Amino acid sequence: MAAVANVWKSVLLNLLRRFKRTYSSSAGDAFGSYVKIVEVGPRDGLQNIKVQFDSVCCIVVEVTSFVSPKAISQMADHKEVMTGIKCYPNVNYPVLTPNIKGFEAAVNAGAKEVAIFGAASEAFSWKNINCSIVDSLQRFEEVMKSANKTNIPVRG
Repeated sequence: MAAVANVWKSVLLNLLRRFKRTYSSSAGDAFGSYVKIVEVGPRDGLQNIKVQFDSVCCIVVEVTSFVSPKAISQMADHKEVMTGIKCYPNVNYPVLTPNIKGFEAAVNAGAKEVAIFGAASEAFSWKNINCSIVDSLQRFEEVMKSANKTNIPVRG
């Protein structure tokens, strides 16, 4: 369990750095010099499952999104986040890659697993990845072909 705690610590420290960088220039010291982020997902999600899980299970930490910094400035440091995390055995660190450019950047930053993500509505697809659902599926196909050539697992 110590490895799990260290993984979460690494991920949360990266979030904290991103949070402070995002708000320090616009809000001055309004947030102070200390921000505490509490990730309750594993505890909150697992407590509602009726089946007892063995403590040795697959751990997946989605690290960042390789998206255009022009579209989502909060993810502009995706390369630094990916290269800055400490990886642990038996833990997967996938990243979101909505298109081939994001996929290539992710692989160049050391990603060993990626995720593609679609939308259920045209409006959300345009807002989220700046293209239609049909276009997004074509982009995902490019990612899938490249991932297949390089033996990189893809979650969709």
